[in-house]
Amino acid sequence: MKSVRSCVGTLVVLILCRVGEIAEACSCSPVHPQQAFCNADVVIRAKVVGKKEVDSGNDIYGNPIKRLQYEIKQIKMFKGPDRHIDLVFTAPSSAVCGVTNLETNGKKEYLISGKEDDNGKMHVTLCDHLMPWESMSATQKKSLSQRYQMGCDCKITRCATFPCEISAPEECLWTDWVTEKIIHGRQSDHYACIKRGDGSCAWYRGVAPPKKEFMDVEDP
Repeated sequence: MKSVRSCVGTLVVLILCRVGEIAEACSCSPVHPQQAFCNADVVIRAKVVGKKEVDSGNDIYGNPIKRLQYEIKQIKMFKGPDRHIDLVFTAPSSAVCGVTNLETNGKKEYLISGKEDDNGKMHVTLCDHLMPWESMSATQKKSLSQRYQMGCDCKITRCATFPCEISAPEECLWTDWVTEKIIHGRQSDHYACIKRGDGSCAWYRGVAPPKKEFMDVEDP
């Protein structure tokens, strides 16, 4: 009987530990690159040249809060304050959505999107849009300069299963998952959701700026 109780007790402990692990896991809802741009305070192209763990104040119990600090060399700012960003901060573990795997040799360029705190520091998480610059499509790179901003008043609605439809003319339906079974497919790589002259929104594809006819309501 004692051995049974011991086994049950051990099992309960293991279950509780597993629940704790699950609770700490990072979970992010998929977003189109345009949504990531519009939601971010800062969007830059940069190289990472250093990384170290630093203290970032204390929690309510007086324990030090650790953060990873990336030292970066900014190449271009697409959105953000009128100054260079030299440091980017993130949580020290991917379990709490920290970005821990950026290469720090200064050779790889990244698109880095994140939030700016009250002290002007840039913070990033795994839920933000971070990707190697070389892996981005030509349309995605071009859209960072103007086109995504043109659609920040639009709403991109992700279609998880068919049937799905928009509920307002200011929406664009994002169907990559149901048509290609991947999150970032054709619409993610090659389209932007842009507001047109009548206030409605529609997908636009192409590197060149939208034609006047499109802005004056033309089916793409």
